Formats: sequence, C-alpha cells, structure tokens
Amino acid sequence: MLSRLSRPRALALCALPVLALLGTAALAPLPFTVAQPGVTADVLGKDRGKPVITITGAETRPTDGQLRMTTIVATGPTADIRIGNVLDGWFRTDRAVMPRDSVYPTGGSEQEIEKHNLNDMKQSQNVAVDAALNQLKREPGSMRVTVDLGDIGGPSAGLFLSLGIIDKLDGDGRGGGLTGGRTIAGTGTISADGKVGAVGGVSMKTQAAHRDGATVFLVPKAECREAEAERSDGLRLIPVTTLSGAVDALKALEQGGKVPSC
Repeated sequence: MLSRLSRPRALALCALPVLALLGTAALAPLPFTVAQPGVTADVLGKDRGKPVITITGAETRPTDGQLRMTTIVATGPTADIRIGNVLDGWFRTDRAVMPRDSVYPTGGSEQEIEKHNLNDMKQSQNVAVDAALNQLKREPGSMRVTVDLGDIGGPSAGLFLSLGIIDKLDGDGRGGGLTGGRTIAGTGTISADGKVGAVGGVSMKTQAAHRDGATVFLVPKAECREAEAERSDGLRLIPVTTLSGAVDALKALEQGGKVPSC
C-alpha cells in the first residue's frame, strides 16, 4: 500500500542527498590553488644583497628610480584546499582562486615544479638579454650580462629584465633614465624579437606593486581588464605588446608625451 508524503516531509527527504553532497564537498580537497600578492624586486638594484643585473665589458650608466618585477605566491600543487578556502578566496580582493592545472600545468612533485620554474626563469633571463641587446642593436658577444633573482621562478620577469638592461646601458638614449625617478612595476614575458606575452595573476601583481610604492604598472595589453579589476588608486596602468613599445611609453611618460592606457 502506497501513502502520500506531506510536502514538508518530502522536501526534507529530498534535502538529505544535497546535504550529504555538501558535507562531502566541505571535507574533500578540491583541485584549486589560492594565490595572493608576492614579493617584488627592483631589477636596477639588489635582491637579497646581490645585484640583479651585472654587466661587464661595456660602459654602464647610473640609474635612478626603480623597475620592480612582480610575483604572486600560490599554494603548492599538493596543498589541501577545501571549500572554505575557496569561498574565502572568492570574497577577498587580496586572494585569487584558480584551477590548479592553470598554475601547475606540468604536474609533478613540488620539487619537480620548482626545478621547472627555475629553468623557466633561467631561459627567460637569457632571452631577456637577447631582446635588450637586439633593441639596442648591440652584438651579444660584445659584453657579458648576468642576472640573479635568487629562487624566484617562472618567465614573467622577462620584460623587466630587458628594460633594466636597456636602462643600465642606454637609458632613454638622451642622457636620462627610463624611470624618471619613479617606481615603475609590471610583468610580462619577453621573446628575443621583443614581443611581450601574458602571464596570469595580474590582479594580484598590481596589488603587490602598489604595496611596494609603484605608481606605474606595465601590463601585457591582453590582460588590461584583469589588471583593472583590482587596481589601486594612484596606480597608472600602461598596456604594452612589445619591448620597443614599453620603452617608448616610458620615454613619453617622462617627456609629457602621449602614453597608452588600458
């Protein structure tokens, strides 16, 4: 014999599986990574007591201001991320929740990923040197350029390493520097022919830049919208697509010319 359930009882029975799923989700680790603003480093100066850029075999010029490359700090590939962490990250402007695969596409252990990121940084440093010397039309064999950013990994400092080399060797080409005495921050990969690539985590990097005194932020043009999302008051965004465009924008900023904006 069948009997009809009352509406409250039927709703209660239907809710049980949903509550069970929510309870399981609350306890199960999720495939996400939580990121936050990381350190910045002035490529014209020192990092942990060592010059970031050292040039031998060529005359260099004194620099003023700062060119600060930016980073994010993310939870590791094996970190236990729960739904509470995800919800907290979604409701905070100084946190970003990203799919783990987008941050750690290569997989592997933390040690393997760290090694991969350091290799990426090393390759990025070499390419940054080539891009800067190509921009200045100087022969690569005419000098020795070394870069030391300690244990910072990944390719996203490429643009700023190239700008730092250019500033040390040539400045604005008219006796002045590229910064105009400002603290300028930013991010972007670089190719040997001077193309600037997107990097990810830009909204976190703008916060790190503002925290460390930057008033200008160079951002890959494709990531302007993300940079605008959490831009702090007083931080000017300048979109760039090439190394030469970044140099021209910094010169225009100092000389009162037309500067691109997001």
